[in-house]
Amino acid sequence: MAEISEKSSKTALLLGLLLFVVFETVAFCGLRYLTSGLGESNQYQAENTIVSNWVKTMVFFVAHLGLVITAMLVLSNRLPRRYRGQVMGWFYLALVMSFLLIIPLFG
Repeated sequence: MAEISEKSSKTALLLGLLLFVVFETVAFCGLRYLTSGLGESNQYQAENTIVSNWVKTMVFFVAHLGLVITAMLVLSNRLPRRYRGQVMGWFYLALVMSFLLIIPLFG
């Protein structure tokens, strides 16, 4: 017998979006605080700022990736089966957000 998968309701998708925004906001603020000592805020000074800003970028990116993968693994084990289909979509969106959040990190 073929298994019929239930689709997530609009309420579940909106709740997933809300939780995604909360997760990304908390992750960004936490990682921004953790990486605040790295890098240079003044990009136009005479000294070389590329290396220190590269370190800050990589630390932020790897830590964000670690948080996202951990959240995906926890959610895929804890959520009921009908909501697990959303996890990979939010995971891919979080990967894109990793690159986009680097812009306000140096802002």
